[in-house]
Amino acid sequence: MHEPVIEVDYLIIGAGAAGMAFADSLVNETKSTIAMVDRQQRPGGHWTHAYPFVRLHQPSAFYGVNSRTLGSGAKDAFGLNKGFYELASGSEVTSYFDMVMRQQFLPSGRVQYFPMSEVGDDGIVTSVVSGRQLKVRAGKVVDATYSHTAVPSMRTPQYAVASSIACVPPNDLARIAKAHAAYVVIGSGKTGMDTCIWLLENGVDPDRVHWIMPRDYWWMNRAAYQPGEEFFARLVESIANGVEALASGVSVDDVFARLETFDEFRRIDSSVKPTGYHGGFVSDGEMDQLRRIRNVIRLGRVIRVDTDQIVLERGAIPTSRDSLHIDCSAAGVPARPTKPIFEGDRITLQWVRLSQPTFSWSLIGHVEATYQDDAEKNRICTPIPPPGSLHGRPNLSSRGIGSLCNGCG
Repeated sequence: MHEPVIEVDYLIIGAGAAGMAFADSLVNETKSTIAMVDRQQRPGGHWTHAYPFVRLHQPSAFYGVNSRTLGSGAKDAFGLNKGFYELASGSEVTSYFDMVMRQQFLPSGRVQYFPMSEVGDDGIVTSVVSGRQLKVRAGKVVDATYSHTAVPSMRTPQYAVASSIACVPPNDLARIAKAHAAYVVIGSGKTGMDTCIWLLENGVDPDRVHWIMPRDYWWMNRAAYQPGEEFFARLVESIANGVEALASGVSVDDVFARLETFDEFRRIDSSVKPTGYHGGFVSDGEMDQLRRIRNVIRLGRVIRVDTDQIVLERGAIPTSRDSLHIDCSAAGVPARPTKPIFEGDRITLQWVRLSQPTFSWSLIGHVEATYQDDAEKNRICTPIPPPGSLHGRPNLSSRGIGSLCNGCG
């Protein structure tokens, strides 16, 4: 028995932020037909697995697809983001992508959506629920999964954990049934920062929070990256500061030091030089909260968690069964080699603007809709690896730092 066959202009693999932003450009700028295949039960990709207290680190207006604003454009009236434009929650982001799919893509009559499905190299789409199969013939295949974005709940810890030790992803914090003697946060990126702040906001004494920080990161000052007219002068100043830092800096470290002097970049501990940058934003209030935590362990990555100690790369610290260990060590956007985005009948979505992922994918969709020649399209859309180490990564050496200094404007 032959599978049903559908023919489309584009087969997009993945309905996360990348696939949705790219498809939005095609839907609004072309008459193309699209099939979107995704393993999740609703659009949103890794957002559908995020911890319940997650929020964007930059204003909602800087995220989402090009044709539809995310959020209401309001400012927060209280909390650690008070006075700045709203930061969408994880549930708001997933609801937003669901509305884009159901209120814009599907009613167009040019998009077919196959959730809870997988697609093989032969174009056979298989529902993991019903087992139903169909074949998609597409003019071009778009890989919207290349970044391999992951959050802690999507994989087990990458270190051994004794069976008697409680080690959970941050998603499980909302289901805590009793107080713990200590809370051990493993990971120093955005998830670790969010988890520490959540614990403090829920009344945990900062001395009961133990933060394992494999390396320190630079954080961007959220005040410098706001969308409203009242912040325009500050944004222009931020761009000027970035240009000056680039022009005067003699090394990557020197550029970041100058940006810190301008209060464009921040570090949690002024006595420790950061060795990484993940594109995270922080407000004054958040930084003040994080600095309340005094039990910060800088002994490298966790090797294993035993019943009485945590073994790290450069030492060990005591622990116990009464402590709750919270795994925040997922890489988020892991380092992957860049490749040409446009290669004949295949498009591989990657970042082309640092700290602006959905802008990157929307732009790639616009370029695909506007230009014909792959060489020209690749010239316009040169991939930038997601931020990570300050050294040995092209995105934080020349072109990438220039993109970074332009921020979110």
